[in-house]
Amino acid sequence: MTLSDEELARYARHVILKEVGGSGQLRLKAASVLVIGAGGIGSPAIQYLAAAGVGRLVLVDDDVVDASNLARQTIYATADAGTAKVEAAAAAVARLNPQVAVETRRIRIDAAAAPALLAGIDVVLDGSDNFATRLAVADAALAARVPLVAASVIQLEGQLGVFRGWEADKPCYRCFVGNGPEREAATCADEGVLGPVAGIMGSLAALEVIRSCVPFGEDMAGRLLLVDALAMRFRTLTLPKDPGCRCGQVAT
Repeated sequence: MTLSDEELARYARHVILKEVGGSGQLRLKAASVLVIGAGGIGSPAIQYLAAAGVGRLVLVDDDVVDASNLARQTIYATADAGTAKVEAAAAAVARLNPQVAVETRRIRIDAAAAPALLAGIDVVLDGSDNFATRLAVADAALAARVPLVAASVIQLEGQLGVFRGWEADKPCYRCFVGNGPEREAATCADEGVLGPVAGIMGSLAALEVIRSCVPFGEDMAGRLLLVDALAMRFRTLTLPKDPGCRCGQVAT
């Protein structure tokens, strides 16, 4: 695999970065990324991943574009209202970077469907808005040993973590949330959200996906980033591995 002259021109600012370079851009071109949720987190993340030259994006969402989405889900336009989000997002990617292959899955993920979606995937980004989906995706990612980038946003706050629980010193998602019964999570429809905060969290999630494809610097595995836009404060917490968690059974 090589970079064409067109690609070298498009990704020139990446290629001159010592942290990425031509070899890193080739790794992005070869990468397959699964994006769960094409909403507040997925919208900016999809745009940045496509712009960055990720070779293959698999987009999963069962919803349609609603007028209430447009204030924060900037991958969509007014004319997209009523269109399936994955189809509108795929069309946006084609306009942004036709070199990116896009596959769409208009489904709602559960524990039975999640494992098949991970086949051939290098990194999964979970920006879903319900706890059951997050757990199903996290369990499937752990079983497949695929890095999980999980991000969420509500009101003026956000969270971001990277989970590789099969590694002996890294927690999985359940080390973070526990093994309790499924719970109802607060939603943007109930609590509200400020559009740029979703943009920040989606952009940070895209950064961690790129970092998972092209290792550089210090990733977020084993840590949790908390963003408080009201106070304009960013905090990072250490997430220890739970010795009693199921991920200990697959750790290397």
